[in-house]
Amino acid sequence: MTDVRKDAQDQAEQSYLDFMRWCKISTYTIIAAFLILASCNFGVDDKKYPNYNGEVYAPMNIGVKDE
Repeated sequence: MTDVRKDAQDQAEQSYLDFMRWCKISTYTIIAAFLILASCNFGVDDKKYPNYNGEVYAPMNIGVKDE
């Protein structure tokens, strides 16, 4: 009976260590991807849309009733 408990304890400890390892790897990967994207300004290029005019999309005639 003690052999079964020892084997179960060993397996539980190994599973926990594997889980923690994958959590660390995933966290480091996500942080690295975030830093890479942040260093590239998340892919935004301000020169791509130089002719953008926000006034074109401004709401007009709001609250004006047609009579």
